[in-house]
Amino acid sequence: MVRALSEIRPQFARSLYMNAPFAGKDGETAFARLCEGLRPDLFRFAFWLARDREVAEDVVQESLLRAWRSRESLDASGSAKQWLLTIVRREHARLYERKRFDTVQVDELVSAESPELAVAEEREVLDMRRAIFALEDDYREPLVLQVLMGFSTQEIAGQLGLTQGAVLTRLFRARQRLLRQLGVGGPAEDAE
Repeated sequence: MVRALSEIRPQFARSLYMNAPFAGKDGETAFARLCEGLRPDLFRFAFWLARDREVAEDVVQESLLRAWRSRESLDASGSAKQWLLTIVRREHARLYERKRFDTVQVDELVSAESPELAVAEEREVLDMRRAIFALEDDYREPLVLQVLMGFSTQEIAGQLGLTQGAVLTRLFRARQRLLRQLGVGGPAEDAE
């Protein structure tokens, strides 16, 4: 039995392209309106990811361009926000996939005595170093061995030829002098 063309229902007669919710001129207009309505949310998300307004604007622009090119793959406008947010997240990640950092030979910087190698230290660290260097050798040496080198008081006593009690006393006095030099306070000078 052959069916007549009139028996074919209209919904099956349309092309698949025309069934897409954002196909044709009306679909393009609807998609553009949908994107403009979601643009503030997309920007907020991109700004949260990038922490930079200009980067966020670029990410949203690129994301909307990608979404426009593949708008036929969007099934319904109800899932458009999640779809667009996924595109924004992936576009932000693409920024860092493509980013190539300039590399420099460290040997060249060292030979040129480049100021880029100098690390600006915090004032507190510099003050602490000055205070440690200002200590007398009898106090500085056990302190450095314990704090920087990680030796126990027994190991320090063995290295310096002192008793463990003498090392403990020197460490206590060294810390007290550091506190005074740094202006943190501390008791008056101990009798030696």
